[in-house]
Amino acid sequence: MLLLHGFPESWYSWRHQLVALAEAGFHAVAPNQRGYPGTGGPAAVEDYTILHLVGDAVALIEALGESTATVVGHDWGAPVAWHTALLRPDVVRGVAALSVPYSKRSPTPTLTGLRSRFGDNFYQLYFQQPGVAEAGFEADLDRAFRRSLVGLSGDSPHIRPLVVPEGGGFADIWPAPEKLPSWLTEQDIGAYVREYAGTSLTGPLNWYRNIDRNWALTAAWETAKITPPALMLAGDRDPVISWFDPVRLEASMRSVISDLRGFRLLPGAGHWVQQERPEEINAALVDFAGATS
Repeated sequence: MLLLHGFPESWYSWRHQLVALAEAGFHAVAPNQRGYPGTGGPAAVEDYTILHLVGDAVALIEALGESTATVVGHDWGAPVAWHTALLRPDVVRGVAALSVPYSKRSPTPTLTGLRSRFGDNFYQLYFQQPGVAEAGFEADLDRAFRRSLVGLSGDSPHIRPLVVPEGGGFADIWPAPEKLPSWLTEQDIGAYVREYAGTSLTGPLNWYRNIDRNWALTAAWETAKITPPALMLAGDRDPVISWFDPVRLEASMRSVISDLRGFRLLPGAGHWVQQERPEEINAALVDFAGATS
């Protein structure tokens, strides 16, 4: 089972799943993806397209001596998982995505639609500015992780639109939390801070800087469906999910995924669903992987 993390995370986001999946008899692997700490990612922005990221996933499966895998992705890892299933169904036994659904290709470039809907300060547009988001995040890693991990969770008192305040940075979307929720410890924040210490965020942010390039590169698959068995899990208090009507979202996904075996929103959970609700996610992944092995 290949577990693909999101932004701004690392393999550590899968700490609960690695143990549970191993105990269930699966070989689970959670790499740091291209450009993330310790990977020595390439410098060129255009080397972070969805085609490169899918290529990395397929190459890792092969390097581990396997011909197929169940591919699981969270946040940015979800589009990588979805597209691995789309582009290379021959190596995907099943695909599970957390927090980010698969949707039809938009008729206009992705960032154009996001700007129209959310404005110029939407976080994905803010991330397009070379060096700006890096500086804000790297200036205080503890502050950035503390605010974003709590702010995007189900424990945040309000589901905030992901719009960067004028003159602020990504972490300024959320206030400083008064205390940590039960699922997040000081040790967890410290683990992320240590992993990113002395590492530029340019590699991870380059994923966002290829959003419109990905839209163009995937045009040939506009009418193609994802054919491997699939599972979608998310928190119902996830700001990403709040963009959609759940009933319409499930129907839309079923129109482009041939075998969607589950669509579940966990009540009260936020964006970091596998960290917030590990037991429920572990059980769902074990069942899904067992049924598709």
